[in-house]
Amino acid sequence: MDRERNISVIQDLDGRKIVMIHDIRFRGKRKINWKEVEQYLKQYIGEVYEIMDSADIIYVGNDFADEYSGSQDTARLKGALAKAKANAAQGIPELIETAENRRHKGNLNPKHQRDAKFGWYRYDSRFGLPVYGEDGELEHYNIFHVEMLIRHDADGKRYLYDVVNIKKRNRHPA
Repeated sequence: MDRERNISVIQDLDGRKIVMIHDIRFRGKRKINWKEVEQYLKQYIGEVYEIMDSADIIYVGNDFADEYSGSQDTARLKGALAKAKANAAQGIPELIETAENRRHKGNLNPKHQRDAKFGWYRYDSRFGLPVYGEDGELEHYNIFHVEMLIRHDADGKRYLYDVVNIKKRNRHPA
């Protein structure tokens, strides 16, 4: 496991948790190196986390790193949203643990008949990334909303599949 993570969890004024990621690990003016992100994500394979809100147990399976970095959702991302998803990789444990608003949907795609036999769950989570000024000083944090996509496997376990639908929500003072 990468012990160099600089992550904290705060609460907003409504008491909702935000995973604050204090370092920008994946940079790129034009393009994110998704192979590098995929390599980073492999450290989570085999880990198990509990969602605080629902006590659901979430596993990180072998397919996660590849799906996260190579999904259709990721391919559509450009600019700041691509950079945000790449850097959200640093906070995967905390994003799972602070997830809320569980929703279930049946499996509609025949290709997932085995790996998502019991359907899909979506949870909401939020994270913040630092924004630095021209002088290199921290100005504020951009706050993003994501959906954690969880597949309910034939083995009865729930596996993190991808982090999708990333949207910038607001700013948080430094």
